This record gives sequence, C-alpha cells and structure tokens, in this order.
Amino acid sequence: QLQLVESGGGLVQPGGSLRLSCASSGFTLSYYAIGWFRQAPGKEREGVACISSSDGSTRYADSVKGRFTISRDNAKNTVYLRMNSLKPDDTAVYYCAASIATMPRLISPLFGSWGQGTQVTVSS
Repeated sequence: QLQLVESGGGLVQPGGSLRLSCASSGFTLSYYAIGWFRQAPGKEREGVACISSSDGSTRYADSVKGRFTISRDNAKNTVYLRMNSLKPDDTAVYYCAASIATMPRLISPLFGSWGQGTQVTVSS
C-alpha cells in the first residue's frame, strides 16, 4: 500500500498563501499521477488539482484556477500545492492522493491511495 503524508497546513488570513507538500517514503511518486482533494465540514470531498505521471500536465477545479498551482520535484520525491489569494471558502482538510492512471479526472474513485490530510484554515 502506497503511503502518502501531507504537510504545510495551518492558519492564514484571507489573501494569504500556503504551500502544501505531499511526500512518500519507499515509493517513487513520479510513477503516479498525484491529486489534491479537500473536504470542508458538511460538504462532499472536492477535487482541487492533479498532475500527470507522464508529461507533467495539470488540471484544476474551476474554483481554484489562477490561484493554486500544483507541481512536483522528482529529486525530492515530493508534490506541492501552492495556494495563493486564499479565501475563507478554501478552509478544509486537504488530502493528496495517488492514481495509476496517467491523467485522471478529479474523481475520488480514480485515486487508490490517500494521505491523512492536513488542515487549512483561512480566517481573519
């Protein structure tokens, strides 16, 4: 079972920025497409962003386009999600997840391994 660990969450004011990291020990993340999902209280899990395992292409939810950037540093075996211009509606637990598909849609069933989540709170 591929194990993923998220980090970088915290409390930030509206308009601020955070960078989340997704890492794994014992597995090479470049073999997988990596997605970021989030879940807020009372809401369904929402796909945020995904990066391909092949050509590095990305996709984003409409709600975060232009504000969030997903990237990977294969030398560090880490995938990042940089979040700029944060809004209170971005408050959620953020999860990274891995898929064996090359460029999966942002749908939970396409991702077979999940991290434990990291809390992001956007509040003044």
